Amino acid sequence: MAIDKIQSESINLADNFAFTGTVTGAGGANTPYFQVNKTSNQTISHNSSTKLTWDNAVTQSSSAFDLTNNKFTATVAGRYLFAVRVGFYDSDNNLKRATLYNYKNNNNYRSTDFFMANGGIRNAPVYDIWIENVAVNDYFEIYAYTNTTDNGDCVVAGGSNWETTFSGFKLT
Repeated sequence: MAIDKIQSESINLADNFAFTGTVTGAGGANTPYFQVNKTSNQTISHNSSTKLTWDNAVTQSSSAFDLTNNKFTATVAGRYLFAVRVGFYDSDNNLKRATLYNYKNNNNYRSTDFFMANGGIRNAPVYDIWIENVAVNDYFEIYAYTNTTDNGDCVVAGGSNWETTFSGFKLT
């Protein structure tokens, strides 16, 4: 660091610095982190809320996501960023409402809706991204709800196109 960058009592953080060595202690590890997806479809019955199952851990730190219980449990307290994308599909074009329910510690605390006022459609991708204060042992699950014009079932799409994913990581 150039001597002219040091002020009498502190470093001026508004200046630019060119480091030639290794900087340590800056930023964070952003762990734990996870990204899971579905590799196969899951049927969601008309007018019902169903917990989504996840069968593939794309990436994660220290087994952050439990695929047997389909939930993320925090091992480190902090502020986390979560993102979920669910691809709803009705082959009969009758999907009227698709809802994501985000559960924290077995309580529905947040939802995202897709709603067609008239008629139905075939595909409805529903997204949600949020920042959450998390304590150790807080856990998160995703539920899906559908409603169709013909009272039929829908599917939450799985497969190689990443139709349905859930991810999160510690920010601070």
